[in-house]
Amino acid sequence: MDRGAMSHSIQAIVLAARAGGIWGFDGVYNAIDDAAGFAAEAAEGRRLGFDGKTLIHPSQVDPCNTAFVPSQREIAAAEALVAAATGGAQRHAGRMVEDMHVEAARALLERAARGA
Repeated sequence: MDRGAMSHSIQAIVLAARAGGIWGFDGVYNAIDDAAGFAAEAAEGRRLGFDGKTLIHPSQVDPCNTAFVPSQREIAAAEALVAAATGGAQRHAGRMVEDMHVEAARALLERAARGA
């Protein structure tokens, strides 16, 4: 499903959630028999910054977890970044990182610890 017309609203939801210090959840996917479409929309939601997705059918739980639960690779990278952080801007793993990247890594580790 093309959500291009809703892009401003989607971005506003993510920004409001971040500003409020709360998790932001992507909306439902109504085509419960379209597993590929659900998986694609959930993956897009994560790329856009959502923390999860609202679900309307049990068949959506596993693909939602696949999209939003941090992978072992992501966890390992976040742990390495947090361990290497010295404060301020620095080089890590071939890129420049700042405190905001460390905060994002810590948030990912918190999400992983909660199993979400």
